[in-house]
Amino acid sequence: MDQANPFETPRTYSLHRAEYLVGLAVTTGLIIAHLGDIRWVPALVLFFYIDLIGYIPGAIAFRRSGGRPISKTYYVLYNVMHSLITQAAVAALWCWLIEPEWALLMLPFHLFGDRGLFGNFMKSFALPFEPVRQPGYLRLLDDLGIKHPKPVGHTSDPAPVGHIPSARTPARADRARQEAAR
Repeated sequence: MDQANPFETPRTYSLHRAEYLVGLAVTTGLIIAHLGDIRWVPALVLFFYIDLIGYIPGAIAFRRSGGRPISKTYYVLYNVMHSLITQAAVAALWCWLIEPEWALLMLPFHLFGDRGLFGNFMKSFALPFEPVRQPGYLRLLDDLGIKHPKPVGHTSDPAPVGHIPSARTPARADRARQEAAR
């Protein structure tokens, strides 16, 4: 919402996603315009390698964890592989070592699709690897007078598991409540 409170309401989250949908539309247009110029084997490799390294291992670990925390390594892999900075470096390296080519459009196509279509952004160590609505976020929406969004990808919200909650000491929690009451 601002620099001091870097979280989003459902409306600003939708607007954030809409920006990536524009990027997805432009990328899709370029893919269609250059359909015959794309080498499809490298294009498919470039599209899928992001999730093969950055998502699938963490998703498997999360499902196998049975509610226990999973390694932060999975979060780091996801965030590095789903970074526009990382994929721009991959594209630059590809252009230097191989050659510039239209197959590289798969990199932004993948990332813009993840963010615009599915709403997948960077993963925080403080949250489960897979999206689960947090009671604190729902309380924040209540405080702001904003209607709760429907659960994402679940018929009902599972318990928030698979992460390590922040260790708040009672004194810190009391201080935080006192500051919030001011």
